[in-house]
Amino acid sequence: MESVASRDEALRIAIQKLARRIRSNRGNELGDSQLSVLFTLQREGGMSPAELATREQVTPPSMSRTINALDTRGLVTRSPDPGDARRVIVSITETGQALLRATSELRASWFRDRFHELSAAEQSLLHDVLPLLQRLGDE
Repeated sequence: MESVASRDEALRIAIQKLARRIRSNRGNELGDSQLSVLFTLQREGGMSPAELATREQVTPPSMSRTINALDTRGLVTRSPDPGDARRVIVSITETGQALLRATSELRASWFRDRFHELSAAEQSLLHDVLPLLQRLGDE
């Protein structure tokens, strides 16, 4: 008989694997951390590199490398902070927005294709657990 702990672990692993499979559909050569920064800027608006580092839970030097890589590709811009000329605000560009739209559509399409391979009963079961999964994912 399978223990509760091993079932919990199996569920965690399955959710991680699904998340990894969804994230692997990016259609570009950006890494997860670079895409995460773009998604944060899209959602939250422009912010300083220090604020980004805190949000992304990385060190400031690591965030500087990520911003530099995104800037080189024209996906973000840096501009002076209107409230403090010593600070810089990083913002997503239209090119960055377009890349995120394409990435989101690719991921959604992949998921839709896999989801529609399931039976109607299996789809319904997943819809039934949606509130629980959302609650687990909320911080």
